This record gives sequence, C-alpha cells and structure tokens, in this order.
Amino acid sequence: MMTDHIQTVFELQQKNKHVLRWSTAQQRIATLKKLKSAIHEFEERIYTALQSDLRKSRFESALTEVLFALSEIDFAIQHLKKWMKPRRVRKTFTSILATNRIYYEPKGVCLIIAPWNYPFQLIMSPLISAIAAGNCIILKPSEISSAVSDVITQLIQKTFRQEEIACFEGDRSVSEFLLQLPFDHIFFTGSTSVGKSVMKAASQNLSSVTLELGGKSPVIVDDTANIQDAAAKIAWGKLINAGQTCIAPDHVFVHRSKLAEFITHYQDAVTRQFFNDQGKLDSTQYAKIINTHHAERLMALIADAVDHGASITWGGDVVWHELTIYPTVLCDVPLDSKIMQEEIFGPILPVIPYDDLELPLSIINSKGKPLAFYIFSKNKSTVKRLLTSTSSGGACVNDVLIHVSNPNLPFGGVNGSGMGSCHGIFGFKTFSHERSVAFQSALNMSKLIYPPYTNKGWVLKLLRKYM
Repeated sequence: MMTDHIQTVFELQQKNKHVLRWSTAQQRIATLKKLKSAIHEFEERIYTALQSDLRKSRFESALTEVLFALSEIDFAIQHLKKWMKPRRVRKTFTSILATNRIYYEPKGVCLIIAPWNYPFQLIMSPLISAIAAGNCIILKPSEISSAVSDVITQLIQKTFRQEEIACFEGDRSVSEFLLQLPFDHIFFTGSTSVGKSVMKAASQNLSSVTLELGGKSPVIVDDTANIQDAAAKIAWGKLINAGQTCIAPDHVFVHRSKLAEFITHYQDAVTRQFFNDQGKLDSTQYAKIINTHHAERLMALIADAVDHGASITWGGDVVWHELTIYPTVLCDVPLDSKIMQEEIFGPILPVIPYDDLELPLSIINSKGKPLAFYIFSKNKSTVKRLLTSTSSGGACVNDVLIHVSNPNLPFGGVNGSGMGSCHGIFGFKTFSHERSVAFQSALNMSKLIYPPYTNKGWVLKLLRKYM
C-alpha cells in the first residue's frame, strides 16, 4: 500500500537526517549540481508536461519555471559556503569574555507540498533551499497538474536515494496521510483555506510551518503614472499563465481622470501580447485554465458580478473545449460581489475608479493582507503614503511580479497570505534552525552573579549601566 511505503521512507529519512547533519558545503553543492543536471536531462519532458497541463508556451515555461529553478540553484551554489558559516554576534556585559555564534543546523525531515499553477517552479524552489540547508525531503506535487507531477516523480526517483529525497504522487488522501507524520518542517504552497488545514495538522506534531498562500493583490494607478506603461505591465502580470498566478494583479484602482485611457491601453497591450495578426487569441502564447472546475468557478464569478450590476467592458467569452477564458475587463463592480471577495486566479480584471486615495486604502485595509501590492505613481510622497498605510507580503512600485525573481529579497506572505519566506538565504534559513551557542572563556565572569548576594549591589549597578 502507498501509506506503508510512505511510512517506510519516512522512517528511513528519520535515520538519515542524522547523517546529513554532518554534510559539508561541498557535499550539499554536489547534490544541488546533481539536481541541476537532472533538470537539464528532463527539460524537454518538463516543457511537454507544462504544455499538456496548462498549455504554457515553451518560452513562458522556460522563463517562469525551468530557468527560475536553475538560477536559484546557481545562486545557492555561489553563496552556500557563506550561508553555512557560523555567524559571530556581539557580546553583552554578561558574556563579555565569551564567544557567541549562531549555527545553522538542518531542521531534519521536511515535507514540501506544491500547487498546480507553477507545478515545477514551486516544488523546485523550496527543494533547492531544503537541500542547501542539509535536510531529508519528501515531495508531494499536485495531482491536478498530473503530467508535471509524473515528470517530477521520475526525475526525483532517477536522481536521488529515497532516504534522502523522495516524491509521492496521489490525491488528497496522500497529502492527509503525510500531514499526520511528525515532520520537522512543512512547506506548503496553495490556497489560504487549505493552508489553515495544513497548519492545523502540523500543530498536532508541533511541526514548524511555512505557508505560501495568496490573496487579492491590489494595484493602484494614480493620475501621475505613465498609463500606457502601467497598462502594459499589468496586462503581462495579470495574464501570464492565464492569470493563475498567486501574485498576479487581482484588481486595479485607477484615478477616475485616467480610467478610459487605462482601459484603452490595457486592451491594446493585451492584444499586442496575446493575440495574433488576425486579431484572434493566440493559444500558442496564452495558457489555458487548469481544468473545467476552475473554468466554471471563474465564469460564475463573472456572472455573479454582472448580476450585482457590473458591466463587461471587454472579453467575457469562454471556449469550453479548450478551457480558454478570454481576457476580461469588468467595470462598475460592486464591492459585495464574489469577485471582490475572493482571489480571482484567472484572466478577469475588475477596474475600479477612485477620486481620493482614501477609497482604495479603505478597501485594501478592510480585507486580508495580500501577498503582493502594486503601485504605479511618479509621486514619491504618494508611494510612501501607500506603502506606509498598507501591509502586504511584498510590493512593487511601477512594475508587477518582478520582486519574486530577485533571490536577494525574501518572498512570502503575511497573516492570511502566508507566513515565512523563501528564496536565497531566506529559503536557507527557513529550512534551518538558528542555534545560538556561547563558548565561555576560562576566566568565568559569571561568578559575579552567583549567590550569596550580600554586598553585591555594585554588580547590579554595573548591569544597569552596561547591559
């Protein structure tokens, strides 16, 4: 049975984690290089699988999935020795003669549960960090993106020993069984609702958790912005992977004086980027919705918005046999409609006019903290006000999505959009325990605070002054 096999592998990894604790930077780098070679070997199969699951073009797949993972490997290889080096910290009066260090030790056996929307990148990115930190790892790819899941399983089985890295395919029941096991750390990427279930399950074993979730990432375009530039960037960020991106612009607040101009430029940008010379949506450039269930959910959101008084300014069509929903712009969208209450995760863009920034700020701050926040403005004071007045996992000013591609920046959510960070050293720390170690000197100043306390008032005076 699958569960018996999972249990066996988990126990093997529990034993092997004590071996990996001793792994050197060179040994971990060798493992990362092995993963890199495997990705190159399976690259064509990865592209074919992404085309099958999501109809991603080869270019988009390379940019957002394969090259993204390869660049993270290279970055980890370049910096791993420095990351692993114990970090010296400053002394205090009570440890003035001691040597103080922070050691980065592997958490142990880690579980990584990946989503279907970027099924290769979002399993490889935390895997790279977990390897760099010296852990044993069990992977659970999404069964919804079944073609990519199969390729990932083949890649892992061919490349690694199961007591080091293992991969298990399967439906929800497999994830539920895995979550019953006492992992040292769980890294989950997916919806907020499932994230709550993961955290609840992890609490039974007091497993530490990283949650990469989502939310309604808003955009504000003010009257000083370059509207044509903003529209082109928002069009790309909204429609890459047909909008099935956790940090995609969810809805846009546009200064009323620029509303018509923005919609015109947005339509023009979408047409340039995703339509062919005959004026038809180009399926070689534009991804499909993952399955019928999600397509039906998106069309129901449009219908509900219209029922509540919204108007379809552009698009709104669906080709069911191709699971293609055309890029859609909604205007006059009531705030109580479903599309303004839940993450859209599709190619539908509600555009909301505003006269004063208090309107978008009040709406944004009335909802859960988003994974991303996008601002288009040339006014520095406006930008400062918007960043100071809101909270989000990350933010971009005069662009979208690009913050995720810099491994020098932490990527993660806050509260409802997640907890913990990944990429670069932040991913390394996520899968590491920061262990404080104090090396006391032969001359032990601590004796000054030992009892008896008679006539030691002067010690307290020193501590008050220098601690």
